[in-house]
Amino acid sequence: MTVTMHSDAWLVVIDPQRIFASPDSPWGSPMFTDILDPVRRLAAVAGDRTVVTRWVSPDPAQGSWAPYLQAWPFADVPSDDPLFDVVDELSDLAGTVVTATTFGKWGPALAEVTGPTPRLVIAGVATDCCVISTALAAADAGATVTIVSDACAGSTPENHRSALAVMGLYPPQITIATTAEVLA
Repeated sequence: MTVTMHSDAWLVVIDPQRIFASPDSPWGSPMFTDILDPVRRLAAVAGDRTVVTRWVSPDPAQGSWAPYLQAWPFADVPSDDPLFDVVDELSDLAGTVVTATTFGKWGPALAEVTGPTPRLVIAGVATDCCVISTALAAADAGATVTIVSDACAGSTPENHRSALAVMGLYPPQITIATTAEVLA
């Protein structure tokens, strides 16, 4: 299957932050360095239609976030902590950055940038958390979503494959493609 990047598509790079990239972080993806080149290639084509998202811990943590952050206290830091910085290798991607205190980034802030029912090409980390949470919510709201499998990094290779399998159950709202297929 060939899926090309339409000129009206938005590249959304989910949470390319130190907290998810560093091997020293409990949430660091062992796959992160492998996605740097595919993400840069996609961004070169998307240009100004690239959005980078960032997760920051909610302050104050309410509801289920309170026990979650108690279980992961290293992540319960102020939003300007360097842990939440976009990695140096991708910090120049876009002028548009959407920051949220939720794993899923689809919501009013992202919809304001992309429009309410956009074509989204999604890359980033973690496939099995923030990517899947964003993709399912966006598709449910009417967006057409392409997940770029080799431009996403999971918490583990197994979890990455499992998340892709789940998202693959949602065609035609969600399709799974490689960077080569998207850029063809």
